[in-house]
Amino acid sequence: MGFLAARWRKAEQSANLDEWGLGGRSFGTWITWFLLGGDLYTAYTFVAVPAAVYAAGASGFFAVPYTILVYPFIFLFLPRLWSVSHKHGYVTTSDFVRGRFGSKGLSLAVALTGILATMPYIALQLVGIQAVLDVMGVGGGEHTNWFVKDLPLLIAFAVLAAYTYSSGLRAPALIAFVKDGLIYLVIGVAIIYIPIKLGGFDAIFHAAGKALAQPGAVPGKPRGELTSGPNAQWAYATLALGSALALFMYPHSITATLSSRSRNVIRRNTTILPVYSLMLGLLALLGFMAIKAGTDIQGNPQLAIPQLFEDMFPSWFTGVAFAAIGIGALVPAAIMSIAAANLFTRNVYKDFLKQDATPEQEHKVAKLVSLLVKVGALVFVLTMDKTVAINFQLLGGIWILQTMPSLVGGLFTRWFHRWALLTGWAVGMLYGTLAAYGVASPTQKHFGGSSAEIPGIGEIGYIGLTAIVLNIVVAVVLTVALRALKAPDGTDETSPADYTADAGEEGVLTDLPPATAGAPAGH
Repeated sequence: MGFLAARWRKAEQSANLDEWGLGGRSFGTWITWFLLGGDLYTAYTFVAVPAAVYAAGASGFFAVPYTILVYPFIFLFLPRLWSVSHKHGYVTTSDFVRGRFGSKGLSLAVALTGILATMPYIALQLVGIQAVLDVMGVGGGEHTNWFVKDLPLLIAFAVLAAYTYSSGLRAPALIAFVKDGLIYLVIGVAIIYIPIKLGGFDAIFHAAGKALAQPGAVPGKPRGELTSGPNAQWAYATLALGSALALFMYPHSITATLSSRSRNVIRRNTTILPVYSLMLGLLALLGFMAIKAGTDIQGNPQLAIPQLFEDMFPSWFTGVAFAAIGIGALVPAAIMSIAAANLFTRNVYKDFLKQDATPEQEHKVAKLVSLLVKVGALVFVLTMDKTVAINFQLLGGIWILQTMPSLVGGLFTRWFHRWALLTGWAVGMLYGTLAAYGVASPTQKHFGGSSAEIPGIGEIGYIGLTAIVLNIVVAVVLTVALRALKAPDGTDETSPADYTADAGEEGVLTDLPPATAGAPAGH
């Protein structure tokens, strides 16, 4: 299907970034829904959320409220981003930041942050595939030759790289239908079949509560909690809110959004995407089921769900479940590599290396960079400890959140000064990285988690949220100072009407009257 997608909805002039990297900006409500669902609810989500519930209990459920909080938020800003991007041909968030603030430096900072945050995310999709392969016993044991052991992962990578290179965003859009169908099927069966085999939910919750109350890795503290206690509430709430704010800052989320054909497609999607949150809540319960089933995780909680499926399902349905996880990794990995390639091509290659690049040259560079990004992720997975990949992904969330003032602030106001935004971004990045570096866990000295003490409050909270508050404070204070000093502004190439423009019947942008769309912020 990935290779067939190259001929699906193919335009006459297909050798450009709009066609390869955004699917021709032509996707309707259902294709966008499956694409965004396949993009946001990844194999890593499938594996890691129930693994977190298995390991620590209630804290793993933070993923459910954060995917509910995010949709009202994006309803406010994504239609505006779609309009201005289609009006000016922006492919990435950095394109918009450069056009809005007239600053290539700020644009470059946003682009590099996006690429940096995306790389470990792609690596974790490959970790999800590897978890399935480990449980299946494919590739031999620990003492097998490294090439034979990693050959299945190399084959999966080769297929991913080839169809992404040839088909661009159309490939994951088409495969997302299969991926989501399989995942809904597997979770629907699992949430009914496994509790019946384990004696019902009463027995599952009883066993989970008993196991989580046992001493854990930290001396004097239990392994986790069945329900969130008072001491965990700040960490839970800040992690949910911070993650919600970060989710649609990721380049792959924006890429999937800009591929839609009208702003109303985005609005409709914000109303139906929460269906995935219901699925996520049911998925998280599998962690408790794995505790009751006595699943052998071999010291790696990431194996809890693949091993539970292996133990509980007949072999033929286990194959279906593993296929769902495998395809659930390939779809987002493809979109992420395309998003990273778009950022490099438009905001590094074209802005700094070859300013007169033709659409054909952009297209060629993006395809090559998408391969390099995936090779980097593969090397990451094959050479580093898996916990390192997870830690970098947690860092990625903290980093990508620091681009929010430039993107979301720029969509609603021109008040912020470009130098203030760049300084705020640097302060947030530095604080977030150093704070995460100082977090220790029972298994490692540094980057042991994403929560630390909130300065001035004394409660444990999500580092990313603290960092962005610091980022915004710096940006506001410096903007006031720079405006007082009459520091030069960059040139804003957008106009207020651009933020409410919509596509007409033939895909031609038209301006909505302010009474219909809401009056946009002026210069």
